[in-house]
Parts: sequence; structure tokens; C-alpha cells
Amino acid sequence: MGKKQQGNLIMVVVILIFGLNIPINKYLFAEGFLTPVAMTAVRMSFGALAFWLVSLFLPKEKVERKDLLMLLAGGLCGMVFNQGLFAYGLGKTSPVDASIITTSSPLFAMLIAAIILKEPITWMKAGGVFVGGTGAIFLVYSSHHGTIEQDANMLGNLAIAGSQFFYAFYLVITRPLSERYSSITMMKWMFLFACMAALPFSYKEVLAAPLFGQTDITPFLLLSFTLIGATFMAYLLIPFAQRRIRPTTISMYNNMQPLIASAVAIYMGMDKFTIEKLIAAIFIFGGVYLVTKSKSKADMEIVPLNKS
Repeated sequence: MGKKQQGNLIMVVVILIFGLNIPINKYLFAEGFLTPVAMTAVRMSFGALAFWLVSLFLPKEKVERKDLLMLLAGGLCGMVFNQGLFAYGLGKTSPVDASIITTSSPLFAMLIAAIILKEPITWMKAGGVFVGGTGAIFLVYSSHHGTIEQDANMLGNLAIAGSQFFYAFYLVITRPLSERYSSITMMKWMFLFACMAALPFSYKEVLAAPLFGQTDITPFLLLSFTLIGATFMAYLLIPFAQRRIRPTTISMYNNMQPLIASAVAIYMGMDKFTIEKLIAAIFIFGGVYLVTKSKSKADMEIVPLNKS
């Protein structure tokens, strides 16, 4: 299996975890077990503790001071701002609007990568972003019979959009670091910085969370999935993907989240398979394929050498 195939397989696993985490978080917020602010603080704290604990059993890596500053920026953008804004937005807006807005991440990643990493914006890459986004939006729209839920909130929608921008920015600025340091080293520092930034403003909401004052095991099991799966495992795997595929390709997998939600609903008997879902899936996977096959900066630099 080539590097690109490995990167794509890793992101399939990551996006499966993230896709399942959305309804779990929505349930915990809706039932009042945790506030979005408390959830962000718990995730930051758990991530910092888990990654530092694992690092004690691995060879130590020395991180250069300038890279610590970039890890600080990555922790703020990829954890605090991304997760915090997404949790806040998910608590304020409808799952439908949230699913649609997450399709903006590949567009942000493409533009930011072009500015910072000088990655070319080719017709194939731009077309893939458009095709994949169209498929995801069509899936959400058709699944709700052409209507959008009325409990959407403009502030919540803006928060979701902001979270996608910071996630894309995080993917771009930390990609060079993923080639120099292990995933554990990157994550232990980023989550530590994120925890230090978030906890002073949110610990009171964690202590007051109704979740910790009740005895039902189900909410704790759901929170465990968020902490172990969507926090530790997913963020552990992302740097592995960053070494193999480009930020735009990674962010394209966000478009699969509505597809995962539909698959789970069909499996649980809450929805049924339709031709619209098949068409949407073809568009989504087609978009990922086009972005994957589009030429990167490295590909562009190889062409003149071959011609000479």
C-alpha cells in the first residue's frame, strides 16, 4: 500500500470516529449533562493527560523553541478554537446546518495551503472540492425532504464556520511539524497548551456539570467515546495522515460525516436507503478522488526536471 493509500485509509478511520461523535455530543448537550464549554475543557484536559502519560513510555524527542511556538498555535487553532467553537455551534444550531457548514473546511484548507505552503490550486483540485461539497449538501438537503430544520441559529452557524476555518488552518500549519516529530510529541504539547488556555475559563462549568452528579452509566460511556475515540485516537492518527496526504485532501473527508450519519441511521432503522443517497455518495467519493489525484506542489516541481 502506497503512502497516499495509507493516508486515505487513516482518514477514513478518523472521519468515522468524528462522524459518530457528532450525535453523541448533541445528545449530551441536549440532555443537559455537559455544556459545550465543559466538554471542550474535559477533552483538552484528558488529551493532555493521556498523551503525556503515553510519552513517558516512549523515547524523548527534543522540540526546538520555534517549533514550540508553532505547536502553541496548533493547540489553540486545532483544539481550543476548533473544538470549542464546534461544540458551542452544535449546541446552538441544528445538526443539518452544522453538517452543511462543515463542507466549507476543504475550501478553507485549499486557500490557506495555497497561501502558506504555496500549494497550487488546480482545476482538478477546485473541481473536487466543489463536487464533494455538492454531494454532502445534497445528501443533507434530500435527507430532510428539501427543508432545513427551524432550530438553526445564526451565531451557532458562524461558530461552526469558524471552527472549520481553524481546523483547516491547523492542518496547514502543523503539516511541516508532522514530518519532524512523532504524533505523541506533537499532541502532548498541543493539548498541554490547549488545556492551559481553556481550563482557567471553564473549570467551573466542569465542576458544575450535571453529568458528574448522576449515576446513569450511559452518558459516561458516550463521553468515553468522545475522550478515547474522538480526542485521543483521532488526533493521534491525524499526523500520520498529514505525512502522507495534503491538508485539502484531509479536510475533504469532512464531507463524509453526513454520509456516516445516514449510514448509522439506516442501520438503526431510523432511515432508509434511497437513490438520492447513492447519488450523494458518488459525488462525495468523486470529490475526494479528484482532490487526491490533483497535482501537488511537489508534482509541479518534478515536471520541469523530466522535460529537461
